[in-house]
Amino acid sequence: MRYLQLVLHNWTTALGVLLLGAVLAMALTAHLIFPGDPYDMVGAPLTWPGEYAETPLGTDSLGRDMAAGLFYGARVSLLVGFSSAFVAAMMGILVGAFAGYYGGWTDDVLMRVTELFQTIPQFMLAIAVVAVLGPSVTVIIVSLAAVSWPAVARLVRGEFMIMRERAFVHGCIVAGMSDMRIIFAQILPNVMPVIIVMSTILVATSILMESALSFLGFGDPNVLTWGTMIGMGRGQLRDAWYIIAIPGLALLLTALALNLVGEGLNDALNPRLRQRKG
Repeated sequence: MRYLQLVLHNWTTALGVLLLGAVLAMALTAHLIFPGDPYDMVGAPLTWPGEYAETPLGTDSLGRDMAAGLFYGARVSLLVGFSSAFVAAMMGILVGAFAGYYGGWTDDVLMRVTELFQTIPQFMLAIAVVAVLGPSVTVIIVSLAAVSWPAVARLVRGEFMIMRERAFVHGCIVAGMSDMRIIFAQILPNVMPVIIVMSTILVATSILMESALSFLGFGDPNVLTWGTMIGMGRGQLRDAWYIIAIPGLALLLTALALNLVGEGLNDALNPRLRQRKG
Protein backbone atom coordinates (compact mmCIF):
# COMPACT_ATOMS: atom_id res chain seq x y z
CA MET A 1 0.00 0.00 0.00
CA ARG A 2 2.84 2.38 0.84
CA TYR A 3 4.49 1.71 -2.53
CA LEU A 4 1.15 2.28 -4.32
CA GLN A 5 0.83 5.67 -2.66
CA LEU A 6 4.38 6.56 -3.69
CA VAL A 7 3.70 5.51 -7.28
CA LEU A 8 0.45 7.46 -7.57
CA HIS A 9 1.85 10.52 -5.77
CA ASN A 10 3.13 11.90 -9.09
CA TRP A 11 0.38 12.95 -11.51
CA THR A 12 2.33 11.69 -14.52
CA THR A 13 2.54 8.23 -12.99
CA ALA A 14 -1.17 8.30 -12.19
CA LEU A 15 -1.83 9.25 -15.83
CA GLY A 16 0.29 6.30 -16.95
CA VAL A 17 -1.64 3.92 -14.69
CA LEU A 18 -4.94 5.31 -16.01
CA LEU A 19 -3.91 4.90 -19.66
CA LEU A 20 -2.53 1.42 -19.07
CA GLY A 21 -5.70 0.47 -17.21
CA ALA A 22 -7.79 1.67 -20.17
CA VAL A 23 -5.78 -0.48 -22.59
CA LEU A 24 -6.11 -3.47 -20.26
CA ALA A 25 -9.88 -2.89 -20.03
CA MET A 26 -10.07 -2.83 -23.84
CA ALA A 27 -8.25 -6.15 -24.03
CA LEU A 28 -10.44 -7.81 -21.40
CA THR A 29 -13.77 -6.60 -22.81
CA ALA A 30 -13.06 -7.00 -26.53
CA HIS A 31 -15.12 -10.20 -26.88
CA LEU A 32 -18.00 -8.68 -24.90
CA ILE A 33 -18.27 -5.38 -26.76
CA PHE A 34 -17.44 -6.89 -30.17
CA PRO A 35 -18.57 -10.55 -30.05
CA GLY A 36 -17.89 -11.16 -33.75
CA ASP A 37 -14.65 -11.67 -35.63
CA PRO A 38 -12.68 -8.40 -36.00
CA TYR A 39 -11.96 -9.47 -39.60
CA ASP A 40 -15.70 -9.48 -40.45
CA MET A 41 -17.04 -6.85 -42.82
CA VAL A 42 -19.59 -4.78 -40.87
CA GLY A 43 -20.23 -1.81 -43.14
CA ALA A 44 -19.30 0.10 -46.24
CA PRO A 45 -15.57 0.47 -46.84
CA LEU A 46 -13.73 3.64 -45.82
CA THR A 47 -16.43 5.23 -43.68
CA TRP A 48 -14.89 7.96 -41.56
CA PRO A 49 -15.01 8.05 -37.74
CA GLY A 50 -18.31 9.46 -36.49
CA GLU A 51 -20.08 8.93 -39.81
CA TYR A 52 -22.18 6.02 -38.53
CA ALA A 53 -23.13 5.17 -34.97
CA GLU A 54 -22.59 1.46 -35.60
CA THR A 55 -18.93 2.08 -36.41
CA PRO A 56 -17.87 5.06 -34.29
CA LEU A 57 -14.22 4.83 -35.37
CA GLY A 58 -15.06 4.14 -39.01
CA THR A 59 -14.16 1.21 -41.22
CA ASP A 60 -11.09 0.25 -43.22
CA SER A 61 -10.78 -0.42 -46.94
CA LEU A 62 -12.54 -3.80 -46.55
CA GLY A 63 -15.37 -2.53 -44.35
CA ARG A 64 -14.00 -3.91 -41.07
CA ASP A 65 -14.78 -2.10 -37.84
CA MET A 66 -11.79 -0.01 -36.70
CA ALA A 67 -13.03 -0.03 -33.08
CA ALA A 68 -13.17 -3.83 -33.00
CA GLY A 69 -9.67 -4.02 -34.42
CA LEU A 70 -8.46 -1.56 -31.81
CA PHE A 71 -9.90 -3.61 -28.94
CA TYR A 72 -8.69 -6.98 -30.21
CA GLY A 73 -5.31 -5.47 -31.11
CA ALA A 74 -4.89 -4.43 -27.48
CA ARG A 75 -5.11 -8.10 -26.50
CA VAL A 76 -2.30 -9.15 -28.79
CA SER A 77 -0.10 -6.18 -27.92
CA LEU A 78 -0.37 -6.72 -24.17
CA LEU A 79 0.00 -10.49 -24.49
CA VAL A 80 3.14 -10.21 -26.61
CA GLY A 81 4.57 -7.33 -24.60
CA PHE A 82 4.19 -8.82 -21.13
CA SER A 83 4.95 -12.41 -22.15
CA SER A 84 8.15 -11.57 -24.03
CA ALA A 85 9.26 -9.23 -21.24
CA PHE A 86 8.67 -11.98 -18.67
CA VAL A 87 10.64 -14.57 -20.65
CA ALA A 88 13.45 -12.06 -21.32
CA ALA A 89 13.56 -11.14 -17.62
CA MET A 90 13.82 -14.80 -16.57
CA MET A 91 16.63 -15.46 -19.04
CA GLY A 92 18.43 -12.26 -18.10
CA ILE A 93 18.12 -12.97 -14.37
CA LEU A 94 19.61 -16.45 -14.70
CA VAL A 95 22.53 -15.34 -16.87
CA GLY A 96 23.21 -12.12 -14.96
CA ALA A 97 22.87 -13.69 -11.52
CA PHE A 98 25.36 -16.50 -12.15
CA ALA A 99 27.78 -14.23 -14.01
CA GLY A 100 27.71 -11.55 -11.31
CA TYR A 101 27.83 -13.88 -8.33
CA TYR A 102 30.50 -16.34 -9.44
CA GLY A 103 32.67 -14.07 -11.63
CA GLY A 104 35.80 -15.61 -13.12
CA TRP A 105 35.42 -17.96 -16.07
CA THR A 106 31.67 -18.25 -15.49
CA ASP A 107 31.34 -14.50 -15.94
CA ASP A 108 33.59 -14.55 -19.01
CA VAL A 109 31.66 -17.30 -20.79
CA LEU A 110 28.19 -15.92 -20.02
CA MET A 111 29.14 -12.36 -20.94
CA ARG A 112 30.68 -13.47 -24.24
CA VAL A 113 27.40 -15.18 -25.10
CA THR A 114 25.53 -12.04 -24.09
CA GLU A 115 27.80 -9.87 -26.22
CA LEU A 116 27.25 -12.22 -29.17
CA PHE A 117 23.52 -11.55 -29.02
CA GLN A 118 24.09 -7.83 -28.59
CA THR A 119 26.27 -7.58 -31.69
CA ILE A 120 23.35 -8.70 -33.87
CA PRO A 121 20.79 -5.95 -34.63
CA GLN A 122 17.77 -6.74 -32.50
CA PHE A 123 15.08 -6.17 -35.09
CA MET A 124 16.93 -8.10 -37.79
CA LEU A 125 17.38 -11.05 -35.41
CA ALA A 126 13.68 -11.00 -34.56
CA ILE A 127 12.79 -11.01 -38.27
CA ALA A 128 15.18 -13.92 -38.89
CA VAL A 129 13.68 -16.00 -36.08
CA VAL A 130 10.11 -15.36 -37.26
CA ALA A 131 11.05 -16.05 -40.88
CA VAL A 132 12.66 -19.40 -39.97
CA LEU A 133 10.08 -20.65 -37.43
CA GLY A 134 7.00 -19.14 -39.05
CA PRO A 135 4.80 -16.21 -38.00
CA SER A 136 2.75 -16.95 -34.89
CA VAL A 137 2.17 -15.24 -31.57
CA THR A 138 4.31 -17.81 -29.74
CA VAL A 139 7.21 -17.45 -32.17
CA ILE A 140 7.01 -13.65 -31.97
CA ILE A 141 7.14 -13.82 -28.16
CA VAL A 142 10.19 -16.10 -28.32
CA SER A 143 11.93 -13.93 -30.90
CA LEU A 144 11.38 -10.73 -28.93
CA ALA A 145 12.54 -12.39 -25.72
CA ALA A 146 15.66 -13.63 -27.51
CA VAL A 147 16.65 -10.09 -28.49
CA SER A 148 15.70 -8.46 -25.17
CA TRP A 149 17.33 -10.61 -22.48
CA PRO A 150 20.96 -9.34 -22.87
CA ALA A 151 20.05 -5.91 -21.48
CA VAL A 152 18.50 -7.54 -18.39
CA ALA A 153 21.50 -9.86 -18.00
CA ARG A 154 23.96 -6.96 -17.95
CA LEU A 155 21.85 -5.02 -15.47
CA VAL A 156 21.45 -8.00 -13.12
CA ARG A 157 25.17 -8.87 -13.41
CA GLY A 158 26.17 -5.38 -12.30
CA GLU A 159 23.80 -5.45 -9.35
CA PHE A 160 24.96 -8.91 -8.26
CA MET A 161 28.61 -7.86 -8.45
CA ILE A 162 27.80 -5.06 -6.00
CA MET A 163 25.60 -7.17 -3.75
CA ARG A 164 28.02 -10.09 -3.39
CA GLU A 165 30.43 -7.80 -1.52
CA ARG A 166 27.82 -6.77 1.05
CA ALA A 167 28.15 -7.91 4.65
CA PHE A 168 24.90 -9.88 4.70
CA VAL A 169 26.13 -12.04 1.79
CA HIS A 170 29.40 -12.78 3.58
CA GLY A 171 27.36 -13.65 6.66
CA CYS A 172 25.28 -16.12 4.63
CA ILE A 173 28.45 -17.75 3.30
CA VAL A 174 29.91 -18.08 6.81
CA ALA A 175 26.63 -19.58 7.99
CA GLY A 176 27.00 -22.31 5.38
CA MET A 177 24.12 -21.26 3.17
CA SER A 178 24.15 -22.80 -0.32
CA ASP A 179 24.96 -20.67 -3.36
CA MET A 180 21.51 -21.18 -4.88
CA ARG A 181 19.83 -20.00 -1.70
CA ILE A 182 22.09 -16.96 -1.47
CA ILE A 183 21.46 -16.05 -5.11
CA PHE A 184 17.69 -16.53 -5.25
CA ALA A 185 16.60 -15.99 -1.64
CA GLN A 186 19.02 -13.31 -0.42
CA ILE A 187 20.45 -11.27 -3.30
CA LEU A 188 17.71 -11.49 -5.94
CA PRO A 189 14.96 -9.90 -3.77
CA ASN A 190 17.23 -6.88 -3.30
CA VAL A 191 17.74 -6.63 -7.06
CA MET A 192 14.09 -7.07 -8.04
CA PRO A 193 13.18 -3.34 -7.94
CA VAL A 194 15.55 -2.48 -10.79
CA ILE A 195 14.40 -5.56 -12.72
CA ILE A 196 10.75 -4.49 -12.37
CA VAL A 197 11.54 -1.01 -13.67
CA MET A 198 13.55 -2.47 -16.54
CA SER A 199 10.68 -4.81 -17.39
CA THR A 200 8.28 -1.93 -18.04
CA ILE A 201 10.71 -0.66 -20.68
CA LEU A 202 10.93 -4.15 -22.17
CA VAL A 203 7.14 -4.38 -22.41
CA ALA A 204 6.90 -1.06 -24.28
CA THR A 205 9.76 -2.01 -26.60
CA SER A 206 8.26 -5.43 -27.32
CA ILE A 207 4.87 -3.93 -28.17
CA LEU A 208 6.47 -1.54 -30.64
CA MET A 209 8.64 -4.27 -32.17
CA GLU A 210 5.67 -6.61 -32.56
CA SER A 211 3.79 -3.84 -34.35
CA ALA A 212 6.75 -3.30 -36.65
CA LEU A 213 6.90 -7.03 -37.43
CA SER A 214 3.17 -7.10 -38.19
CA PHE A 215 3.48 -3.97 -40.31
CA LEU A 216 6.13 -5.70 -42.44
CA GLY A 217 4.01 -8.83 -42.81
CA PHE A 218 5.79 -11.01 -40.23
CA GLY A 219 2.89 -11.03 -37.77
CA ASP A 220 0.50 -13.87 -37.02
CA PRO A 221 -2.03 -13.88 -39.90
CA ASN A 222 -4.70 -15.40 -37.63
CA VAL A 223 -4.91 -12.42 -35.26
CA LEU A 224 -5.50 -8.74 -35.85
CA THR A 225 -2.90 -6.43 -34.32
CA TRP A 226 -2.30 -2.71 -34.30
CA GLY A 227 0.70 -3.18 -36.56
CA THR A 228 -1.42 -5.17 -39.03
CA MET A 229 -4.02 -2.38 -39.06
CA ILE A 230 -1.32 0.18 -39.81
CA GLY A 231 0.08 -2.01 -42.56
CA MET A 232 -3.34 -2.44 -44.15
CA GLY A 233 -3.94 1.29 -44.12
CA ARG A 234 -0.72 2.44 -45.76
CA GLY A 235 -2.31 2.26 -49.20
CA GLN A 236 -5.00 4.76 -48.11
CA LEU A 237 -2.66 7.18 -46.38
CA ARG A 238 -3.86 10.20 -48.36
CA ASP A 239 -7.61 9.65 -48.57
CA ALA A 240 -8.18 7.67 -45.32
CA TRP A 241 -5.33 8.54 -42.98
CA TYR A 242 -7.43 7.68 -39.92
CA ILE A 243 -6.81 3.95 -40.61
CA ILE A 244 -3.17 4.49 -39.67
CA ALA A 245 -3.71 7.27 -37.13
CA ILE A 246 -6.07 5.35 -34.81
CA PRO A 247 -3.87 2.27 -34.12
CA GLY A 248 -0.78 4.49 -34.27
CA LEU A 249 -2.21 6.68 -31.51
CA ALA A 250 -3.03 3.56 -29.48
CA LEU A 251 0.59 2.42 -29.78
CA LEU A 252 1.85 5.86 -28.78
CA LEU A 253 -0.37 6.09 -25.70
CA THR A 254 0.42 2.52 -24.59
CA ALA A 255 4.17 3.06 -24.88
CA LEU A 256 3.83 6.42 -23.09
CA ALA A 257 1.79 4.81 -20.30
CA LEU A 258 4.39 2.09 -19.74
CA ASN A 259 7.21 4.63 -19.62
CA LEU A 260 5.33 6.81 -17.14
CA VAL A 261 4.57 3.79 -14.95
CA GLY A 262 8.22 2.75 -15.16
CA GLU A 263 9.38 6.18 -14.00
CA GLY A 264 6.93 6.07 -11.13
CA LEU A 265 8.08 2.62 -10.08
CA ASN A 266 11.68 3.77 -10.23
CA ASP A 267 10.90 6.69 -7.94
CA ALA A 268 8.98 4.48 -5.52
CA LEU A 269 11.38 1.52 -5.42
CA ASN A 270 14.67 3.44 -5.47
CA PRO A 271 15.41 4.55 -1.89
CA ARG A 272 18.14 6.96 -3.01
CA LEU A 273 15.72 8.85 -5.24
CA ARG A 274 13.13 8.98 -2.45
CA GLN A 275 15.69 10.44 -0.03
CA ARG A 276 16.84 12.98 -2.60
CA LYS A 277 13.26 14.12 -3.29
CA GLY A 278 12.45 14.13 0.38
